[in-house]
Amino acid sequence: SACRLCTMRKLPSLLARTLNSGTSGTPELPDMSDVRTRLRDIVGASTNWRDHVQAMQERKALHTLLAKRQEDLPPRRMKDSYLEVILPLGSQPELREKYLNVHNSVRFGRILEDLDSLGVLICYTHTKQEMQPRSPLSIVTALVDKINLCKKVIHPDCDIKFTGNVSWVGKTSMEVRMHMLQLHDGDYSPVLDATFVMVARDPENKRPAFVNPLVPEGPEEEEIFKKGELNKLRRIDFNTASLLKMAPTAEERNIIHDIFLNTLEARQEGEGTVSFRSRKLPANSVWMEDAKLKALQICHPQERNIFNRIFGGFLMRKAFELGWATACSYGSSRPFIVSVDDIMFQRPVEVGSLLLLSGQVCYTEKNYIQVRVHSEVYDADTREQDTTNIFHFTFMSENEVPRVVPKTYGGKYLIKSMLYLDGKRHFAAVMKEI
Repeated sequence: SACRLCTMRKLPSLLARTLNSGTSGTPELPDMSDVRTRLRDIVGASTNWRDHVQAMQERKALHTLLAKRQEDLPPRRMKDSYLEVILPLGSQPELREKYLNVHNSVRFGRILEDLDSLGVLICYTHTKQEMQPRSPLSIVTALVDKINLCKKVIHPDCDIKFTGNVSWVGKTSMEVRMHMLQLHDGDYSPVLDATFVMVARDPENKRPAFVNPLVPEGPEEEEIFKKGELNKLRRIDFNTASLLKMAPTAEERNIIHDIFLNTLEARQEGEGTVSFRSRKLPANSVWMEDAKLKALQICHPQERNIFNRIFGGFLMRKAFELGWATACSYGSSRPFIVSVDDIMFQRPVEVGSLLLLSGQVCYTEKNYIQVRVHSEVYDADTREQDTTNIFHFTFMSENEVPRVVPKTYGGKYLIKSMLYLDGKRHFAAVMKEI
């Protein structure tokens, strides 16, 4: 059962008290539109695209409010940033259309957008300055560390509750842990857990800026804070061992070699020589180059964030939808998202950009499909393409899927074998986590 795939992370008892309330109305809780309105107010963002340049110019004056040292900022507690937000799909039926998919469940891409907005607001809550209605900080999403789901289907006619707080703080970065729950029979049950990393920058979003330190209270919060430190070290280790920096391990080289041998054509050439050129596809397998989809997105002003770049949640939604379509076409059945991990926001996407998305099935095992989506912006003037994001999605198909096979050894096929190993690593990390 997919429900065993995740367990609720422990929250400090003070934070978790409200999770047990079974009331469906909860009219006192803000909704997602309130979250985005509050973000615009905190930053002073203009709702009119024509005024965005002036609005950003006005933010320059907030430089004087930046702290020179982290020690100059008052420490915060976890409960200081704790927020609960309602998504009233059950009590406000008119909202469902935006979130509904053809399978009569909730569009997960929309949930990614909501998590991104909520994570930023949580960080602004952590760093808010008394008597200062506008924040001098530009807080942006740096990394989606992981999102693990424990429900295959999110119902479109039941209220959803998001909760979250800052769980770890560095000098200029913050880890945010969020949980999503859905109302069933009067109680909220867990749907997913998410860990995002946000970074703070100056008012013009050019240089790092200090954020308030976090002081854990009690053993539960100390354990959560310690987990944040371990997450940081794990990310450093994973990045250090990246196939872009280090050669595959001996075990991984053997895996690729075995795949290569299994794809050699059996016919002989001359006296007992096996052809290295002629390749055959093993039974119940698909070549990697036949397991990909591409998409193009024009980035309109409607999709801008409060800093007039393209909203990170929108990028995640588009990447997820392409990833889902890639998994769906590969497995020939409906895929369910199991996990999202290691989404690094490498560079911002400007309004007006041409966004190129490429989805690739890079690893499969039984009924699991690991999909990598590569996002890059295309400059029509220079005809150059620059990577903005790499997305990793783990899907579970309704049926067992064919094995994806790279054509290995030489030329462009060597890249496919590296993608295969990278996908295998991400899949192993996800399975270990859940």
